[in-house]
Amino acid sequence: MANNHGNTPAAWTAVSVAMLGFLVGSVALMLSPVNMMLLWVGLALGAVALPLFLVMARLGFHDDAHDAH
Repeated sequence: MANNHGNTPAAWTAVSVAMLGFLVGSVALMLSPVNMMLLWVGLALGAVALPLFLVMARLGFHDDAHDAH
């Protein structure tokens, strides 16, 4: 595991995608009536975040070499 407290492109990308998924899902739930298609898109984005992180970490984007410091 990298010793960088999550400050890597892989971590930032995964968190950004997950947050986008939660945002889309939340907007879908606030609509009247609830937009189920938009809700499923948000859920899919949230579910894709972890595999995306794992793939990017395997590709080397979770290493100290990519750290901005």
